[in-house]
Amino acid sequence: MEWLNRMLSEPYYFFHFLAFFSYFIVRSSAASVLFPHTIYHLFRREIQAVLAFSVLAVVKMAREESWEDFIANTLFYAKVLLLGISLIIDYHLALWYAVVFLVIYILTQQPAFQKLGTSSRLTPLQLEAFLTEGKTTRFWLVEFRALCSSTCIRASRCLPELSITYSNKNLSFGIVDLGLFPNAAEKFGISLSGSMGQLPTYILFENAAEVNRFPEFSFEGNLPNPPITKVIPNEILLYLIQSLMLGIIWSFLFHL
Repeated sequence: MEWLNRMLSEPYYFFHFLAFFSYFIVRSSAASVLFPHTIYHLFRREIQAVLAFSVLAVVKMAREESWEDFIANTLFYAKVLLLGISLIIDYHLALWYAVVFLVIYILTQQPAFQKLGTSSRLTPLQLEAFLTEGKTTRFWLVEFRALCSSTCIRASRCLPELSITYSNKNLSFGIVDLGLFPNAAEKFGISLSGSMGQLPTYILFENAAEVNRFPEFSFEGNLPNPPITKVIPNEILLYLIQSLMLGIIWSFLFHL
């Protein structure tokens, strides 16, 4: 029921559902006007498309690190296969579906993972207060994201799930939305440009000082506040950073 409610309430899922469901209506209508050999050829291609989609979905399910990434990739495969099948019926139908998917891409956005685990959504002022007041946990692992980035959406599940396993009195998790607070990007040395590959950025703080980040700081004097770096004293915290790194790397390697 939760997924059904989400599919009906989220425009991204709802419009995709309508687009794919419309094929069955078009298919039943086309059966009365197509030649028998064309219908037979179309039926064979439909079976091949279903088998190909099933294989790709199983492979992606075994390889993906997050459900959001799996949904994005399976929808992409389904759209490609639907366009291919539509070409058999009529190229005008394929063109129509291409326009529909383009409009969906422009007007809607895939929702990010909504649950927080034990992590907290923070404003830059709240983060600064937690880091400097000295009365909270010693370490903070903070994800800086912007939900206009598809990479951030695909990785949006990683930090909440890590927080459930590793959160304790010495380690807290936080999320800062750079889409809402773009000025914080410059303060923490993060580029909002998608070509720089800096989204999302994970920074580990110890007592208000940055001890590590992923991806690494790669600018040379372009930003006014370069990060403070020192050796991580705790192997478990290093493991957390590495886990996040592997999640993002897997997402890139198997995106296609």
